[in-house]
Parts: sequence; C-alpha cells; structure tokens
Amino acid sequence: MNNATNLLEVEHLKVNYGGIHALKGIALHIAPGELVALLGSNGAGKSTTLKALAGLQHCTAGKLHYEGDSLHHKPAHQRVSAGLALVPEGRGIFARLTVAENLYMGAYTRRDDEIAADLDRMYALFPRLAERRAQLAGTLSGGEQQMVAMARALMSRPKLLMLDEPSMGLAPMMVAKIFATIRDISAQGVSILLVEQNAKLALEAAQRGYVLEGGVITLAGKASELLGSEAVQRAYLGG
Repeated sequence: MNNATNLLEVEHLKVNYGGIHALKGIALHIAPGELVALLGSNGAGKSTTLKALAGLQHCTAGKLHYEGDSLHHKPAHQRVSAGLALVPEGRGIFARLTVAENLYMGAYTRRDDEIAADLDRMYALFPRLAERRAQLAGTLSGGEQQMVAMARALMSRPKLLMLDEPSMGLAPMMVAKIFATIRDISAQGVSILLVEQNAKLALEAAQRGYVLEGGVITLAGKASELLGSEAVQRAYLGG
C-alpha cells in the first residue's frame, strides 16, 4: 500500500467487545474516487469496521490513516469535518424533523456559504426528497428514508462515503434506484466503502472488494474476480 496514493489506509485493525474479538487485525485501503465493497455474513464485523473508521467504536489496536494523517485521536465530528461520512445501518434519521431539517443537520460542521446550493444539489440528486422537503422524515417510506440518510451524509461534502446496508428492507424497484444513485455519487469522484447484503449488486457496482469472515479478511481483489470466485458464489451468490 502507498500512503501517497490511497485516501484511506487501514492496518492491523482490532476491535474487542469485552472478551469478544470482533475484528482480528484487518487491513484494507481505498484510493481516491474508488468504490470498494465489503462483504460478509451477519456478525462478520462489517458494521464494526465502519463504526471504527467513523470514530464511533474504540479500536483496540491498529493504524488508521486518512489522507496520510492518523485518525486515532480524532473524535467522530472531526472525522466528518475531514471528509468521512457514515450512512449507518437502519438509516438513523431524525424522525421528528422534516426532510429539509435532516439535510441541514448533515451540514452541521460546515461554516461556508454554499450549504443552500448543496441542498439544491441534493434535491436534484433525489427528486423524491424535493417533493417531500417539508414532510416529517419519520412518515416517509423506507426507501425515502434511505435517500434522506444518504443526502444528509452528502451534505457534509465527504471525500469518503461509508454506506452500511443501503438496500436492507427495500423493495426491488427502490433498491435499483438507490444503487443507481450510488453509481452517480461514485461517478462524481466520491470514494465509497459499501457494506451490502446483496453481494452481486455490490460487486457489480464496485471496482474492488473484500470478504470479511469472523473478523478476518479472507478474500480481496478486483470485483470482477470476486464475482467469479467459487467461494464467493457458494457463500453469497447462491452458486
């Protein structure tokens, strides 16, 4: 790995929950503008990885470097300001705030004068939200709430967007819309680390991927290679 070219560098990352070793020394990297999929079964450590990167989970050991600087002593809000944004599993929207208020919360750490312009860009990216900007977010459908969560994260102007199970619980038509948007965001140059239960969709969208099992990276490579892997097909693609 080369710190000069990679946006994110993770080395020997360990996370313990009491006596449980959730992550056992994983390593991964993401280049600028790259879309990387992180696959694994339930309990493999995928969400723990994203939370550790976002500063929401204490790391027992390891090195985290973002744009060449260590993240270890940076709290979560400083990581957001630096350009890391997490869309958590379950969306985590503010149900009693309107769509517009949720999006403004995504810009909470910003002090520039382009927030209103970015809000307009979010409504262009998610036209459904433009129609519902004054509606309470808790009254939206699951797919619309996922759009709110993604738009809120994008309002922080991230260089690295981390998505935790964006298609979970959504109807197939909405899943297709969410993944079309993920591809659009990637095409705009935002790096993406994608945790997704639908391995086929994730690998079709990604350039590279990692397979995490029992807190250990067991496979890594180009997305096309992982799609053709017998082990991945057996475990995640019904092969």
